Amino acid sequence: MLEFVNVSKSFWTGKQRKVILDRASFRVELGHSVGILAPNGTGKTTIINMMAGLEKPDEGTIIRKSRISFPLGFMGGVVNKHTGTENARYIARLYGLDPDYVEAFCRYMTGIEEYFDMPVGTYSAGMRSRFSFALMLALEFDIYLIDEGMPGTTDVEFNRKAGSILQDRLKSSTVIIVSHQAKVLEKFCRSAAVLRNGKLIMFDTLEEAKQLYNYEAQS
Repeated sequence: MLEFVNVSKSFWTGKQRKVILDRASFRVELGHSVGILAPNGTGKTTIINMMAGLEKPDEGTIIRKSRISFPLGFMGGVVNKHTGTENARYIARLYGLDPDYVEAFCRYMTGIEEYFDMPVGTYSAGMRSRFSFALMLALEFDIYLIDEGMPGTTDVEFNRKAGSILQDRLKSSTVIIVSHQAKVLEKFCRSAAVLRNGKLIMFDTLEEAKQLYNYEAQS
């Protein structure tokens, strides 16, 4: 379970205060994947980072009672001067998993061959994205956090393998995904929320959220 209780978050832009969340309260139960629809620039990544514990709210409480992933694309904890092998085994030990399994899984998933034994700092953006996604899938969380705005990968074979594994994980896991496009959420979520001007409005169905989101986009 993941719960926000009267959570507020804002930033000073230099000219004005940008409100991301204004006393938002909601709960995500295991087995109930949720999407958040929000226009670009409204703070989708900030919300995902707060869910993961990477950023703290200004006010309110965030309660985590499940194994919650780092956001897809997040490279924190990965040391650039270390190889893919060293990083995979180190992350495995941090999470109490078998280093041999995590290394083998990431080697298979990324398909970067000899680069896996080279420093991560030498990877291209695409290889780094594959490595990050592979690590997330190897660790098996209760709740997976996906930010549509984070760097992705254009590698077709990797996307096929990763998509297949993620869909399998969803049978026993939960996804929270933020996006500015409703069609992105349709693959994962039955219910959704709309974020607008710091207010997070939860709906029982994705269709209801889409109606409000599209109406506000046109008005």
